[in-house]
Amino acid sequence: MSKVKKTLTVGSKNYTYYSLREAKNLGLTDIDKLPKSLKVLMENLLRHENGKDVTFEDAKAINEWAKTQSSDREIAYYPARVLMQDFTGVPAVVDLAAMREAMRTIGGDPKKINPLIPVDLVIDHSVAVDFFGHSDSFEKNVDLEYERNRERYTFLKWGQKAFKNFRVVPPGTGICHQVNLEYLAQTVWTKTENGETTAYPDTCVGTDSHTTMVNGLSVLGWGVGGIEAEAAMLGQAVTMTVPEVVGFKMTGKIKEGITATDIVLTVTQMLRKHGVVEKFVEFYGPGVKALSLADRATVANMAPEYGATCGFFPTDEKTIEYLRFTGRSEEQVALVEAYSKEQGLWLNEGDADPVFTSTLELDLSTVVPSLSGPKRPQDKIELTAAADAFGKELVGAFKVNPDEAHKEYAVDGETYKLKHGAVAIATITSCTNTSNPSVMIAAGLVAKKARALGLKSQPWVKTALSPGSKVVTDYLVESGLQQSLDELGFNLTGYGCMSCIGNSGPLPENISKSINTNNLVVTSVLSGNRNFEGRINPDVKANYLASPPLVIAYALAGNININISKDSLGKGSNGKDVYLKDIWPTHEEIQNVLMSKLTSAMFKQRYANVFDGDAHWQSIKITEGEFYAWEPDSTYIRNPTFFQNIADGKIDSIKVDGARILALFADSITTDHISPAGSIKKTSPAGAYLQEKGVAVADFNSYGSRRGNHEVMMRGTFANIRIKNETAPGTEGGVTKYIPTGEILPIYDAAMKYIYNQTPLVVIAGKEYGTGSSRDWAAKGTMLQGVKAVITESFERIHRSNLIGMGVLPLVFPEGTDRKTLGLVGDETISLHPQGDFRPGMKYDMIVTRANGEIVRTVVTSRVDTVDELNYITNGGILQYVLRNLK
Repeated sequence: MSKVKKTLTVGSKNYTYYSLREAKNLGLTDIDKLPKSLKVLMENLLRHENGKDVTFEDAKAINEWAKTQSSDREIAYYPARVLMQDFTGVPAVVDLAAMREAMRTIGGDPKKINPLIPVDLVIDHSVAVDFFGHSDSFEKNVDLEYERNRERYTFLKWGQKAFKNFRVVPPGTGICHQVNLEYLAQTVWTKTENGETTAYPDTCVGTDSHTTMVNGLSVLGWGVGGIEAEAAMLGQAVTMTVPEVVGFKMTGKIKEGITATDIVLTVTQMLRKHGVVEKFVEFYGPGVKALSLADRATVANMAPEYGATCGFFPTDEKTIEYLRFTGRSEEQVALVEAYSKEQGLWLNEGDADPVFTSTLELDLSTVVPSLSGPKRPQDKIELTAAADAFGKELVGAFKVNPDEAHKEYAVDGETYKLKHGAVAIATITSCTNTSNPSVMIAAGLVAKKARALGLKSQPWVKTALSPGSKVVTDYLVESGLQQSLDELGFNLTGYGCMSCIGNSGPLPENISKSINTNNLVVTSVLSGNRNFEGRINPDVKANYLASPPLVIAYALAGNININISKDSLGKGSNGKDVYLKDIWPTHEEIQNVLMSKLTSAMFKQRYANVFDGDAHWQSIKITEGEFYAWEPDSTYIRNPTFFQNIADGKIDSIKVDGARILALFADSITTDHISPAGSIKKTSPAGAYLQEKGVAVADFNSYGSRRGNHEVMMRGTFANIRIKNETAPGTEGGVTKYIPTGEILPIYDAAMKYIYNQTPLVVIAGKEYGTGSSRDWAAKGTMLQGVKAVITESFERIHRSNLIGMGVLPLVFPEGTDRKTLGLVGDETISLHPQGDFRPGMKYDMIVTRANGEIVRTVVTSRVDTVDELNYITNGGILQYVLRNLK
C-alpha cells in the first residue's frame, strides 16, 4: 500500500507511516465518520495489505461500515505485540517448547518456532494470601510463592533465554495489566527495519481477558486464548469479522463521594443489558474529558464483564499527560501526540460524533454508590439496597430458612460468633482498582479516619492489600496512609492478582470449621473484577465487588447484612456510633494527597530495572538450550499430548455419530466453571493424581499454577465445586451420570471410560457459555476429555475461539430451541451430520435418540465463522495448522 505510505517528522526524527488522510484519495472517503477504534483496524489493514490474506477490499469494507454500521467481512488483523501472565503464559511456553519438538518430528526447522512479534510475560498470578494482617506478610507470601513455583519459574527463565522476542517481568513487580498501562504500552508503536522506522498504533492481544484495560490508554487490545496468542506470536493473523461498535456517550460530572468503581459497575450493568458480546465499545462525549486516565483504564478493564471485545478511549490531552507522568520519553510522548492528530485518532472537543452501530448514554451525575454480586459482576446493587438484596438471596438462591437468617454460631476458641452474611474476606486486589490512585488513596483516607475514631476491622475478617504495582506502595507510604491501613489489618500481602483469581488463601481453621459445620453463607467483599461462584474461596458462597474504600468499610462492619449507608459501623473510642459519612473522604481530600504524594519519579525508579527481579529470581539457575529438558516426574511442567498425531494430516469435516452427553448445563457457565484456577480438592481426580505422584495435600498449590501439566488440568476440567450438571440432578461439583452403568462419577472419570470405549462426547448448555477469563485450558481440557462438539444457545467470544483452536466444534441451537424444549435429560445419544461441504457457518442435522428409542431432530448452526477458523478445525487445532504451514 505504497500510495498511502508517507513520512511524519517529529522533532529531529522521521517516521514512515500509513496515512489515513491519503487513503481517502483512494476512495476510502468515509474514514472520518468511523469510530476511532475502527480507524486503528483500517490502518492495520493498509499497513499489512499484500493482495493475499489482507486486500484493499478489506479496507473498503471498513469504509462501507460507515454507511451500514455492520459488516460480515472477514479480516486478518496483526497486533503489534502479545501480553501474557504466568497462569496462561506457562502453558503457552509449554506449547511452544512442545511445538519445537513436533517440528523436529515432522522434519521441519525447530528454530522457526520463535515469536515474530514482541511478547511480554508478567508473573503476577501465583502469589497467594497465605499470610495476612502482619508486617511480615509480604515477605512470607513471597517466600512461599517461590517455594511452590520454583519449577515453573525456572521453566519461564529458560524460555526467556531460549526464545527470541520474549521478555519476562519477574514476580513481585505488579499485575500484568497495570505494568502494561504504566510501562509496557506506548500508544504508538515503532519498528525499525533496514534503517527505516515505521510508526503505527500500539495494539496488543493478551492471554488474560483484562488485557482490555490498556484501551484506557488508547491501545486497542483484548484477551485471546493462549493458543490464539501463540499463533499470533508465530506470525498468524487474528481473524475476525469487522465488529459492530457500540458508542457509549458520557455526559455530566461525577458527584461528591462517587468513585471510579461506582462508575464502572454502572457501565457494566448498562452494557451487559444492552448486549455487546463480540462488539467493540467506544466511549465518547463531554463526560469522557471528566475522567482521569486511571478512571478510563478502570472502565476499560471491565470490558469482559460487560461482554465486549474491548472498551476503547481515544487519545487526548489526558493520554499525553499520563504517558509523560509515568516516565515515557519526551520523544515518545511527542510522537504519540503528532501521530494521533495526523491520523485523526485524537479526541477533540466539538468534533462531530462518529457513527456507531448503536448508542447508549450515561449522565455521570446520576451514578450512585454501588457494589455487585453475589455471583456476577453485572449484578449491580445500590449501596442503600445491599443488605436487603443479600437477605433475598439468602432465602432465595441460598435456600436458608428465614427463621435462621440471623442466628449466631460459635467459633472455636473465640468470644465472637458468626452468622449469615459475615464478611469472611475483605481484600483490596486486582488491576481494575489498584491501578487507580484516587480509589486507593480514598481507601487509605477511610482507614485513617476510622483509626482516628477508634474503629478496628472485625476479628473474623481476613484482610489483604494486593496492589497492582510497587508505585501504589510508594504513594501510600509517602502519604502515611499505609500505616493506617496496616492498623486495620490491610498490610501488604503481595503484588499480584491474588484474591481476584482465587488465590485468597485458606480462612483460619476455626472460622472455616464454623462456616462448614453450620452451612453458613458468608461473604467476601473485594475490589476485583470477578466474583463468580467458587472462585474467591471454597468456604465463601457470596462474593461482592466494591470500591477499595467500601472494602475497608465492610471490614469494619463485618457483615454484608448491614445497611452501611445509614447504620453504624461500630462504636468509636468515645463510645459513640460511627457512620460511613464520618469517615468518607471528599474529592478535595483525595486530590490533595494525589497531587502532593504521587510523583513521576516513582514510576521512573520502579521501572528502571523492571526485568532484573529480586534476589529470589536472580538465584534461579537454568540450563540453556534450544529444547527444554522435560522432567518425567514433574507435576508442574509436562510435554503435552496435543501433537502426538501431527503426522496424520488434516481432516475433511467433523461428523459425530452416537455421542453421549458428558454434561448438560444451564446458562452462564463460565470458564471458571469449566477450568477452575483456584484450590484443588483432595478428593478430586486432580487431587488423587497429585497424591499418587507423592505430592502432599499442603503442596497442591492451585489449578492455575499447574497449567503446565496437562494431566492435572484435564482432571480439573469441569471440576468447579459449584458447577451443576443436569445429567445428575441434585448434585454439585463436577460429576455426571455414566449412562452405561448409571453410576454418578467425576466428569473426568466418566470421560476416560467413554474414551476407552471409543464413545464420542458432546457438551450441551444454555446461554453465554464460556463467560469469563480467556482460559485456554477450558478448551484444552474439553478436547482432552474426548468432547467433539459443544452445543449451546450462545457462546462468549474468547471461549468459542479457543474451542475451535483445539479442534472442538462449537454449535448453536436455533432461536426458540434449547435443551429444555428438546426435553434432554442426559441419557440420549447425539449425532451431528453436516449439511453439504464443510464451510463457515454451515448447518448441522442434530439427531437425538432417546433411551426409549424415540428420535427427535433439529438443525444447529456451526460457529466456525471464518475460513481461517475452518482451516484450524480441519487441522485438529490452530497450533497444528501453524506447524504444518511453517514446515
